[in-house]
Amino acid sequence: MSLNVYLGIDVGSVTTKLALVDESGKYVDSYMLRTAGKPVIAVQSGMRELLKKAICEYKVQGVGTTGSGRNLAGALVGADMIKNEITAHAVAASTYVPGVQTILEIGGQDSKIIILRDGIVTDFAMNTVCAAGTGSFLDQQANRLNVPIEQFGETALKSTNPARIAGRCGVFAESDLIHKQQLGYPVEDLLYGLCQALVRNYLSNLALGKELLPIVTFQGGVATNSGMVKAFEEALGTEIVVPKNHQTMGAIGAALLAMENHQYTENTTKFKGWEVGEMHFNSVTNQCTGCSNNCEVITIVEGDLEDPHPQNIKDIKGNIIARWGGTCGRWDIS
Repeated sequence: MSLNVYLGIDVGSVTTKLALVDESGKYVDSYMLRTAGKPVIAVQSGMRELLKKAICEYKVQGVGTTGSGRNLAGALVGADMIKNEITAHAVAASTYVPGVQTILEIGGQDSKIIILRDGIVTDFAMNTVCAAGTGSFLDQQANRLNVPIEQFGETALKSTNPARIAGRCGVFAESDLIHKQQLGYPVEDLLYGLCQALVRNYLSNLALGKELLPIVTFQGGVATNSGMVKAFEEALGTEIVVPKNHQTMGAIGAALLAMENHQYTENTTKFKGWEVGEMHFNSVTNQCTGCSNNCEVITIVEGDLEDPHPQNIKDIKGNIIARWGGTCGRWDIS
């Protein structure tokens, strides 16, 4: 028995997600693991795990990649579509949550807001700078309070008088939290206060000047936190929809984009096969001195480098499968 599927891969700075959908766009399976600074190994491990869970043979008809490591993942597996996270999340949300008009997305290292009207993205904003607007902020503070991140939400929901935490800056928030802790605030009030602080930060930075209309979905790893869901509902005065597979929506969106591309173009896939999970890759970074930009150019080689420490880009020998990073595209191979 075999099943025709489309593979989506979302490589983020904290986690890597892989998802499969069938020819009708129905969710099949997904897997999430920590990137741990090694995106190549994360993608390969994720592919192996998806195969381990397979209930039948998966015949991949197309592959889409997204996330900060989308170019790298695309080169490794042979992607047919390489798209940004805004597009991927919007496609997944509009497919699985009909009528969605606002997407809230908070991951480990960044956060996004996407505004849709009639299924079309009309506005968006991203925060990749402020730590107080990301999941890592909650993770760090939960650790400081000695609360497992898995219990953060249910503990925060017990709050009856949440602490007012300064949320404009991660540094100030931490010092404010310590001060409130020393004053004797209960842990649940501190945790829910942190949720409210992150929501205030998010809305004042990303949502400023935007009309947030229902249906509102909450995606990304932080959507698992029930305290954050309640804080958003209170701030926006509307119900928040958390999709069943909210953590892997980026990967699902990438898979759906690959499906649309294949069905529209009828092109054969560039997918290199599931054996990619067992291949050996190397990457090397060199500075291009061709002009004053001094671009850092990344080269991906399948197998070993003939010279493990090439001084110049032209000195790189081996089975080069991809190269990017230059402003002018002089060295790009994809």
